[in-house]
Amino acid sequence: MASLEIKNLHVEVEDEEKKTKKEILKGVNLQMQTGEIHAIMGPNGTGKSTLSQTIMGQANYHVTKGDILLNGQSILDWPVDERARQGLFLAMQYPAEIKGVTNAEFLRSAINSRRPENDQISVMDFLKELDHNLDLLDMSQSMAERYLNEGFSGGEKKRNEILQLLMIKPSFALLDEIDSGLDIDALKVVSKGVNSMRDDNFCALIITHYQRLLNYIKPDVVHVMMGGKIVKSGSSELAVKLENEGYAGLRDELGLDVKLVDED
Repeated sequence: MASLEIKNLHVEVEDEEKKTKKEILKGVNLQMQTGEIHAIMGPNGTGKSTLSQTIMGQANYHVTKGDILLNGQSILDWPVDERARQGLFLAMQYPAEIKGVTNAEFLRSAINSRRPENDQISVMDFLKELDHNLDLLDMSQSMAERYLNEGFSGGEKKRNEILQLLMIKPSFALLDEIDSGLDIDALKVVSKGVNSMRDDNFCALIITHYQRLLNYIKPDVVHVMMGGKIVKSGSSELAVKLENEGYAGLRDELGLDVKLVDED
């Protein structure tokens, strides 16, 4: 069983235009282990995406205090590719396009980067698994030969992120607003893909604004983030409460002095 722990994490983000830094995360604490599904909800600008980007090691996010521990070992000095090799995965809200690299080429390269040089996945095994997962996500077989995310619709990009998740099989998946812009049918397909991963070797951290996604991927724990901190954790019923009462009600209940506006 693997673990991922966030300890008193403080993070600044660079504003390249203003040449300044702004503190976004102000002491985040979070413990996860494989076999669990966690969800983080919260208003815009409170630091949810900053948390996922920092865990993955994106360069514009600077840890000023605290730590990120993977199986008890600090990963703050690890580059992004090493974090990925060690089992972290980030499905971004706006994935990049890579012209000239097909989906199939990208996926096979990503899988082999996590395996020893003398144990690379065979072409036959790769294609068999790829075909299975394309069918699971109701994706055309032609998607394998399209350039990565180039010309993809919003829904195609979301499904493609989940296809990567299914093929790479990380220990910890950070899923940042995978429900954004999806109609109900696409939402069900994406949720089906995530749910198919649920076992003792997998953990997901789902970042979302809306409870509707959590109707299809039921989390073990729901966390609420406000003002750069996790202010409350609970069962999936907490997400229902937020949907019904909004964040202002919880803020007032907890006596928090935070603004519920986009501050990123």
